[in-house]
Amino acid sequence: MGGSVNVKRVIGRVVSFIIKIGILFAVIYPFVWLVLSSLKFEQDIVQYPPKLWPNQFTFTQYIRVWSKLPMFTMFKNTLLFSASVTVSNCLLCAMGGYAFARIEFRGRKLLFVLILMTMMIPFQIIMIPLYILEHMIGILDTFWGLILPRLTWPFAIYLMRSFFISLPKNLEEAGRIDGASEYRIFWQIMLPLCKAAMITVGIMTFTNNWNDLVYPLLLTNSVTMRTLSAGLAMFVGQRIIEYGATLAASMISLIPLLAAFLFMQKYFVKGIALSGMKI
Repeated sequence: MGGSVNVKRVIGRVVSFIIKIGILFAVIYPFVWLVLSSLKFEQDIVQYPPKLWPNQFTFTQYIRVWSKLPMFTMFKNTLLFSASVTVSNCLLCAMGGYAFARIEFRGRKLLFVLILMTMMIPFQIIMIPLYILEHMIGILDTFWGLILPRLTWPFAIYLMRSFFISLPKNLEEAGRIDGASEYRIFWQIMLPLCKAAMITVGIMTFTNNWNDLVYPLLLTNSVTMRTLSAGLAMFVGQRIIEYGATLAASMISLIPLLAAFLFMQKYFVKGIALSGMKI
């Protein structure tokens, strides 16, 4: 009887290991394909049957990207836009989440529900009014035009509120007994405790805005204001697609995201686990 139980346990572990290897392969293979394809000549990329390993390694595609596009300017634009939005989201959404979780005020629940409802509105519905509004106030094709509409993010407010609700109330009560104001309680007691949640918001915000295509493509007209994702669209025409250059540019834009996620991965998982996602 004990032998059959051990055999089932071993079989279960083997099956679990095979499934994990399959998932790992499915996750890693596209990235490996992207790296190797960006080092191929154009004719090797579109050849049939396709081959994973290049016939000959070349950096031609990367040279073409740097010669055809102002990559340094686009990288700077993307970094400035994404970093500014990330910082504002971390601070303002933390303040909003704390207010909805800890401060009693009239209409709090209704206002929070309205904020959550904005998450159900597709960007395609507001893109034309947003374009017209920015054109009217004169911030189209500027960094202010990119940053201001994304100073806050409803999902980040929701996540931060869920995290603050999970914290014990005696922390802020102890601060009030000591005579601390609401601002001091937030900045000196509550905010240091939500580092993991803020890093989670930061990673998600930075990734979403770094990879966004439609939003910066809509609100920027000049090449000098384009972000990396919007710059990639220049390699896609009506009749021809420069696959090699597109893959090389994608690889360049992907490196900062990989570095940020690998460095902050443990905080990201911890922030999601601790937030609890409570309504």
